[in-house]
Amino acid sequence: MVVGYLRPNPAVTISDRHLGLVMAMEQGTGELYDVLAKAAAETVDLDRVEALARSCSELPVAAPQSVVRNHVRTVRIGVAQDQAFCFYYPDNLELLEAEGAELVKLSPLNDQVLPDVDMLYLGGGYPELHGERLAHNVTMRAAIRKFAERGGAIYAECGGMMYLTQAIRDFDGTSHEMVGLFAAEAIMRRPGLSLGYRTLELTASCILGEPGDIARGHEFHYSTLEPKGPLRYACTLTDAQGKPKGQDGLVMGNTLALYTHLHFASQPQVAHALVAFARRTTAQSSVSPGEVR
Repeated sequence: MVVGYLRPNPAVTISDRHLGLVMAMEQGTGELYDVLAKAAAETVDLDRVEALARSCSELPVAAPQSVVRNHVRTVRIGVAQDQAFCFYYPDNLELLEAEGAELVKLSPLNDQVLPDVDMLYLGGGYPELHGERLAHNVTMRAAIRKFAERGGAIYAECGGMMYLTQAIRDFDGTSHEMVGLFAAEAIMRRPGLSLGYRTLELTASCILGEPGDIARGHEFHYSTLEPKGPLRYACTLTDAQGKPKGQDGLVMGNTLALYTHLHFASQPQVAHALVAFARRTTAQSSVSPGEVR
């Protein structure tokens, strides 16, 4: 059934770049939505679309499964969210909250100090496009490094992992100093795309769980790690066909940093392990994680 169409319109475009589209937070979308709404009103039978949508309510729908909330003491997790760190599965954040976490937004680009948190979650994004600003925010880099050195729990994925290395070398070959927890440099290489589904298995105890635990996710990056010293890994990877894809999961103290973007719903124990680890670590320490100035 055809209910309409949209005419080609050069004004209706969303810019793209390596790894996908330019994020909505980086561009004004109000005008774009207005243009799309006007175009749809001209050539789409919106009344028919609405009628079709309403008819779906007559179909049997499985009752939604309620999320079991953990009522143990709340754990505060600082989640990096800005133009450099912007990729998170909503499921991951919801599962952390279900385990008793309070999510606190922070910006490695703009903030000077860490909020009072028990754990840091540094997600993926585009740190290579903001290398200069991240490098210039020396105070935040030092705060995160001190948080880790004091035993604070840090979980980082892809862009977050790159941020925790000694430096990021961008596509122009310029190296920008980063947090420096891991003895490696993340180097951007346009021909070096790593892409695909991954199964991750723990080979060592870490904040995700115990050896033998399995979770799934994906890799999607143009960078490679160039070691500058010894590195320790806590996981092995296989692809969608079960073929070995090497090691992942840089580990140091209570920090784990992966190239893989894990989907916690593939193994809900991951969210439980992260929150439980942060709760346990905080209980054992008399140092306030936010006491970094």
